[in-house]
Amino acid sequence: MEYNAKTIEKQWQEYWAQNRSFEPSEDFNKEKKYILSMFPFPSGRLHMGHVRNYTLSDAFARYYRQQDFNVLHPIGFDSFGMPAENAAIKNGSHPKKWTYDNIDYMKGEFKSLGFSFSKERELATSDELYTKFEQGFIIDMYEKGLLYRKKGFLNWCPSCHTVLANEQVIEGSCWRCDTVVVKKDMNQYYFKITKYADELLEDLHKLENGWPKQVLTMQENWIGKSNGLEFQLRFDDASFAKLKKNFEGFDVFTTRPDTIYGVSYAALAPEHEIVTYMIENSLLDDETVTKIKQMKNASSIDRQKEKSGVALGLDVLHPLTNKKIPLWVANFVLMDYGSGAVMAVPAHDERDFDFAKKYDLPINAVIKPFNGELESDKAYTEVGELFNSEMFDGLNSKEAQIKIIEHFQEKKIGKKTTNYRLKDWGVSRQRYWGAPIPFVHCDNCGIVMEKKENLPIALPEDIEITGEGNPLEKHPSWKHCKCPKCDGDAIRETDTMDTFVESSWYFLRFCASPKNWQDEAFSKEQIKYWMHRKGHEGVDHYIGGIEHAILHLLYARFFTKVFRDLGYLEFDEPFEKLLTQGMVLKDGAKMSKSKGNTVDPDAIIEKYGADTARLFILFAAPPTQELEWNDSAVEGAYKFIKRFYDRSSHVNKISAIPYIEHSTLSKEEKFARKKVYEALVRAQDVYSEKYTFNTMIAGVMEAMNALNLQANRDIWSEGYWILTSIMEPVIPHVCWEISHNFFSLKNLTPQSVLEEVFVEDTIMLGVSINGKSRCEIEVTPDASKESILEAAKEKAQKWLEGKTLVKEILVPKKLVNLVVKD
Repeated sequence: MEYNAKTIEKQWQEYWAQNRSFEPSEDFNKEKKYILSMFPFPSGRLHMGHVRNYTLSDAFARYYRQQDFNVLHPIGFDSFGMPAENAAIKNGSHPKKWTYDNIDYMKGEFKSLGFSFSKERELATSDELYTKFEQGFIIDMYEKGLLYRKKGFLNWCPSCHTVLANEQVIEGSCWRCDTVVVKKDMNQYYFKITKYADELLEDLHKLENGWPKQVLTMQENWIGKSNGLEFQLRFDDASFAKLKKNFEGFDVFTTRPDTIYGVSYAALAPEHEIVTYMIENSLLDDETVTKIKQMKNASSIDRQKEKSGVALGLDVLHPLTNKKIPLWVANFVLMDYGSGAVMAVPAHDERDFDFAKKYDLPINAVIKPFNGELESDKAYTEVGELFNSEMFDGLNSKEAQIKIIEHFQEKKIGKKTTNYRLKDWGVSRQRYWGAPIPFVHCDNCGIVMEKKENLPIALPEDIEITGEGNPLEKHPSWKHCKCPKCDGDAIRETDTMDTFVESSWYFLRFCASPKNWQDEAFSKEQIKYWMHRKGHEGVDHYIGGIEHAILHLLYARFFTKVFRDLGYLEFDEPFEKLLTQGMVLKDGAKMSKSKGNTVDPDAIIEKYGADTARLFILFAAPPTQELEWNDSAVEGAYKFIKRFYDRSSHVNKISAIPYIEHSTLSKEEKFARKKVYEALVRAQDVYSEKYTFNTMIAGVMEAMNALNLQANRDIWSEGYWILTSIMEPVIPHVCWEISHNFFSLKNLTPQSVLEEVFVEDTIMLGVSINGKSRCEIEVTPDASKESILEAAKEKAQKWLEGKTLVKEILVPKKLVNLVVKD
């Protein structure tokens, strides 16, 4: 038998397609599994990160089909977004054509890799039908008060010419193109995700048994709940007059009320309304205004590095002592946290300390160590004892936090409050290739939602994309419409939605029957079946990169809770178990075109076949760890598959697993059966909890080696019956070929472990003299203590000569230790 990967793989790919082998059943009485991998952007070519992701999900899907589960394993394309628009600009093509040409190519790649995706539930988020349903949800969210529009300072990418959400700014730069982000004052639509902040935080505990701890921690930190004191810093009379009585003061929030007596200055963000007012009313000199503008234009990350600021020439009053406190603008104060204003305590905050040192501001210590002295060259940030704090002197700083908040509340000058790092999700994008926001602007009625019967609001295709501004703004007719409320002339909203909106509910879209695909986004019956399982909820296994730990996963959790509140769902969390795969590296670096270290999956398939690519991906490293590409290991994977296929010639043609009388077998035959069933046990462990495909595959290789040590065709047949079942999720084409040739495909079913094969005829015990290992003895498991000790003394005789035996120690099933003296 000669292994020909191309012939075998093409044959079975056509068979699976013709026989609808991977379509889920509509029989809702069967136990189900919903296996989902994070869908790709249709860039036109799969990369090895994709191959790893989908090979993992495919292994789960194929395994559970074998176990007779009804399996939903769908795929879609996250097809709206800036890359398509940028590619259109670069190549002089249309984003839609570029996108759908790439989708067609990638579908071919999926097929060539043998991925068992449902074809009847495929989707692209740029499909007009998907947009129709999504726009309907947006209207519902607006009517529920979960979507609103307001003006504010937004993250603006000068290269992509669009607004970015806070979560899309990575270390001060655009998550897509790495351009430094600036702030821009403009209108934006927002989802009220902060309404769900507490629930998003508290429900993380529901995911503790199914999600990586690292991801849960990242989400907890991003939501950033903190308790503290909120109060107003009021201007003194002179400052109040200077501001022409427009501002009495401003609110600040602190998690350290115990340091209140150490406040020596206050600081505003450069975007704060008081600062804006002073600039607009010429209350600041040109040099100060220039410095403030420079702060505004700096990225958030840069503003946290080198501290800088300017004095405003204003003073506020300490809320307890009534002493004057100078007011500054500081670059480290951000408008998207708290109120954009802070009380500064240099003696007990490192950031405030650095700023105070730079500008020679007072440093007033009010907390000291319980046993020891304060160091003057740095801030003291630990728990300690209050001093210089009037009635609170001597209190533990933790206790003082409670007492001082109570004092503020009693005097009605402040209150205990909770703050969040999480801010409402800005979803407006000033680009063409996205889902239009279904609003119209009417001079008479204001902002009006489009009528649902008019959906979808689809994109016009006759546009010119130059990269300068939003082409929808320049379209001669598309944006002109009638107001859905008064039927007067109106202008359609030209902002499109952040593409993270589409990926926040796509897993629900797959829960629509192909029979009703055109009529409903998803059905309650399908949702109840696919997203519920005997006390569990959500997708059973969700697989994707750790880079989506905050953005996509947080947004998907938010949408699930919103849809629940809108009455679409009856559960709280979208994904029960999450597997975050490690990156694929080459030469120690993440694969990328810019580094010139990419590997084309098509080239691997052409040379070795899809099964080789799949085997290497799952064998080279555990899925959660980084995987280093290794050409020789790919070659090794191919050689194993060839050997696996060639040696199937030792197998009998059978339609059921053979019965074998284990007690009559030779030692080599028993060993071979044991290794085969050990591999089966490993496989069951992999899918239930460990996900260590590499150890499972290693077990199969060990079993193959053991089979080679004997020649019993029944042992070979039983071994291949089980091993092809184990390996089918990993290397499906060759396993279906072997199974078809010898087992009529009847072995691709659940396999039972035979405990008899693990019963040992003999066991090996180590023999030690005075604790030092010397030799081994082979005994039966039920051998008596006396016979074991006799065997040990006989085997160790040369170490006992001339010695006096003092003590004989037997550790059952492990070792014998003989204690001697001269």
